[in-house]
Amino acid sequence: MDIRIFHKECRTLCDAGYQVVLIAQYGRDEVVDGIAIKAIKTPRNRLERMSLTLGRVYRRAVKEKAVLYHLHDPELLLMGFLLKLKGKKIVYDVHEDYSGAIRSRSWIPFGLRTILSKFMRALEGLASVCFDAIIIATPAIARHFPPDKSHIVQNLPVLNVLHTEPPIPYCARPFQIVYIGCLSALRGAKEMVRAMELLPDDLPAKLVLAGHFSPADLEDDLKKMPGWKKTSFLGWLSQRDIAALLQESRVGLVLFHPIPNHIESQPNKLFEYLSAGVPVIASDFPLWKNLLTEGRCGLVVDPLDPEAIAAAIRRLLENPQDGESMGQRGLQLFRECYNWNNEAWRLLAAYRRILS
Repeated sequence: MDIRIFHKECRTLCDAGYQVVLIAQYGRDEVVDGIAIKAIKTPRNRLERMSLTLGRVYRRAVKEKAVLYHLHDPELLLMGFLLKLKGKKIVYDVHEDYSGAIRSRSWIPFGLRTILSKFMRALEGLASVCFDAIIIATPAIARHFPPDKSHIVQNLPVLNVLHTEPPIPYCARPFQIVYIGCLSALRGAKEMVRAMELLPDDLPAKLVLAGHFSPADLEDDLKKMPGWKKTSFLGWLSQRDIAALLQESRVGLVLFHPIPNHIESQPNKLFEYLSAGVPVIASDFPLWKNLLTEGRCGLVVDPLDPEAIAAAIRRLLENPQDGESMGQRGLQLFRECYNWNNEAWRLLAAYRRILS
């Protein structure tokens, strides 16, 4: 039920008349919203994912006898080459700069990161030559792929999914700060909790986290921090629950650390906050700074500085009229520019070009 894969791309293709089959980790074979889900057993660890699971996916894929295969994970590239040898149309969907991401993966031995990063770049280069199209999530990633095969389909929220009508008035909301998504050290989990500790006790602020921890034991580390007493963790939420959570929140956080894979990324959560009319506090990366300051819909801070984060939170909570104005400008910007409608058109145009 990945947001980009299922709720945006699969549903867009299905609504346009394509017969869509999704092969993914799931509990059972099932048809959901017209999309046939073919279930793959969830692997117990990375080794199983990179070996037995890939074999299961490939066998299910061949059994489908599809006209076109749309791959969403870099470990599926080998499968893509094998399917191409069978004469199939292949699309590789690049969600992030995987070569850059490898250089900051803590579970990969440091001495192997540069080698694996270069190998991934070479593998993606080969895919660019052999495959029929490359779907790319951000303009920054597109620089690494040939323009004649590249189609930028940004990971922007669907209109009217996370904004409820009528919304809860901003000034009637609790002093709630929210973060939705993967919780990791590189995505600012510790700095967020540390910032809560630095807020004055007479400010009834609460940080609400939704998503999952990576690694899982990070949760234990955060619980030892004094700021955890002002924090609650809800786990994974459905889109409906996320919409309700955002409508009860005054601030959304996106405080990724300045590593290569983050600086030019376009995290979905940033646009989700805008789509719900929630002002954003984000890392002071040039791309994010331009969006939030020019649109006057949020604040940017040094993501490694908990005191700066706490000061920005305090500014919005103690000046609700400013926060409400930022939220409304962000919502307008989302409706006019940063939503899935245009991206859906680009996806369908790419499919028509490939299959024509």
